[in-house]
Order: sequence, then structure tokens, then C-alpha cells
Amino acid sequence: MQVEIWSDVVCPWCYIGKRRFEKAAAELADEVDLQVVYRAYQLDPTASPGKSAPVAEAYAKKFGGPERAAQIIRHVSDVAAGEGLEFRMDRALRANTLLAHRLLWLAEGTGRQERLKERLLQAYFCDGLDVGDPDVLAQCAADVGMPADRVLAFLHSDDGTTQVLEQLRAAADAEITAVPTFVLDGRWAIPGAQDPDTFVTVIRRLLAKRADEAAAVAEAAACNDEVCDV
Repeated sequence: MQVEIWSDVVCPWCYIGKRRFEKAAAELADEVDLQVVYRAYQLDPTASPGKSAPVAEAYAKKFGGPERAAQIIRHVSDVAAGEGLEFRMDRALRANTLLAHRLLWLAEGTGRQERLKERLLQAYFCDGLDVGDPDVLAQCAADVGMPADRVLAFLHSDDGTTQVLEQLRAAADAEITAVPTFVLDGRWAIPGAQDPDTFVTVIRRLLAKRADEAAAVAEAAACNDEVCDV
């Protein structure tokens, strides 16, 4: 079953949701092969390319001041800790993520996209690295086995830009307005960083629906064969 995960690398709930989904996938490992692919979504497409700023400043501007920003950061950090993630948002740098999404597009189909996504999330939320910097992105790619020199050349080109912009438009066309959003089999969507039990329940329902549909098709085919035999 294909699972398309629309998310951004600077979204705390996307990292939390990733961990929760992984727990669900582990529980379902004997029931279904979940083929995960990450799709692009930008929380702040207006962020200036090539520039970064402390996330606390960005949150203060977006959510109404430093006090409210600090409350939000404490809350998401506490929730993340419950999933085994140690956020260091005191040193996180908000940046434009278009380059990061282009890199994830490049990694799709190589067997490295999931590890790259994890590395980019870790770089932003834990390591205080600028995920809008091509050199940082090339090093993150190298950490998961991609050739840094080729990645850097790719990032300094326009390759992948059209495809990522198409993904962003597809998210808008699908009315995805918040991330993470998990799309199963291209037809069922699970919005938000749901708990693992919710993912398990929805996926099992979809598997049951698949089985019912397959049985109906087989029954119809059998009926047609009987009519032909008469």
C-alpha cells in the first residue's frame, strides 16, 4: 500500500507524526507492506531563500509575540519528548525549504528518501543546522549515502524545481491545508499527527475494503463465466 506523506522539514508535528506512524507501521508489518513516499508542503513559502533566522523569532511574528512563541515551543517539545525526540528549538533556524524538498524529490525511488527525511528533520529540530543552505543539505545527503558533490551540483541547478512546484500545487488542489497529511492508496487521507492506534485502525479498514472489493470483482467474474457457459 502506498502512503504519501505531505509534510515540511520545519514542521514539528511532521516529525512527531513520523514517529507515531512508524510505530503503527511496525505493528502492521505482518499485514501489509507500506510503501512510504514523502511529498512537498511548505509551511512558509514566503521565507526568503538563502536566509535563516531563529525559529523563536519566526514564531513570535506568526503567533503574536515572544511569550506565545515560547509556550508553543515548550508544548511541542514536551510532546516530542514523549515520542523519544529531543527537540532543541532554542537553536533551530527557520529557512525556506524549497531546496530541501528538491533534495527529497531527488532521493525518491533510491531507497534513501525516508532516511534523508529523518536526517533533515534531525538537522533542523535537534542540530540547529540551516536546512536552506546547499552545503548543509549536501552533507545531510552524504550522511545517508548520497554523493555530496553530485547533490551540491543538483541544488545549484534548477533540476527538480518544476516537479516540487507540481507537488505543492497538487497539495493545494487536494485541499491539504495542514501537515502532516497521510494519503493512503491515493484515496483515504489522515490529517495530523494522529496516535499510532488511529493509523492502525484506518489502515486495517482500508485493507478490509480492498478485500471486499476484490471479492466483489471475483464474484462478478464468476457470474459472467456462468452466463457464458450457459
